[in-house]
Amino acid sequence: MPAQLQCPWNFVAFLNEKLNIFEFNGKLCPCPNATTNIMSKTLKTLLLAILIALLAVSAGLNMLLYQQGRSFYLQLNGVRLDPLGLSIYSGHKMPPSNGLPTIVFLGDSRAEGWKAPAGLSGTIINRGIGNQTSIQVLGRFAQDVLPLKPDVIVLQVGVNDLKTIPLFPENKARIIADLKTNIQQLIDLSVQNGARVILTTLFPVGRVPLERRPFWSDEVALAVKEVNQHLASLATDKVIIFDTTPILANAEGLVNETYSRDLLHLNAKGYEALNPELIRLINR
Repeated sequence: MPAQLQCPWNFVAFLNEKLNIFEFNGKLCPCPNATTNIMSKTLKTLLLAILIALLAVSAGLNMLLYQQGRSFYLQLNGVRLDPLGLSIYSGHKMPPSNGLPTIVFLGDSRAEGWKAPAGLSGTIINRGIGNQTSIQVLGRFAQDVLPLKPDVIVLQVGVNDLKTIPLFPENKARIIADLKTNIQQLIDLSVQNGARVILTTLFPVGRVPLERRPFWSDEVALAVKEVNQHLASLATDKVIIFDTTPILANAEGLVNETYSRDLLHLNAKGYEALNPELIRLINR
């Protein structure tokens, strides 16, 4: 062991000697002196800086958790007051008829975020509502869709059903089965009322952010794949399947980052990538 480490405080002195050589090019000081004070102040400053940084990170995380908790709390109580979201479009009037087909985008936030594609001819109406599950969309179909007398319904719904699987893993089979049933009922109602259905497959999910990982699992992506395989079997002369995966997904099966706004949602470029095929399917 070096001689400098033999007395209780000599480890600090040993460090001070190294610091002295590097920073001051002075003499080695094996005992507490002014250099020890400099080292002590340096360590205190460093520790204080680390403490401040940790406090800042902690404050930031707490603020993020507070904002998310508040958002979820508002959503929960909003759903209690209006479970189907019937108040959202209740005041909307039917746009004047222009002799062109009426095209309705229906579903959750993914449908809500789908703006009218440039070059699509028709009266385009959006009836998407964020955070809704398939049973909620089905429950408001009579009020939000039937009065519009749509010629075409573009349906994108289901991810909010499947994202509950990590929370209720024991109910996975029932969640998937209920989603398939609800989508079939939405298709049946649409066709019975004279509309063609563009049934879009569920968009692939994105990368899971850190704050969502405790409430997420790979089972969601597997369920999306299973449901999409089922949707592909529902094609008829009145139901056109729009497989969005080849357009949106990367080699890993996740949504291409160029098209991703967050874990579940597309950005404007994502919808722009889908629009040419959507227009082709509507016009065929």
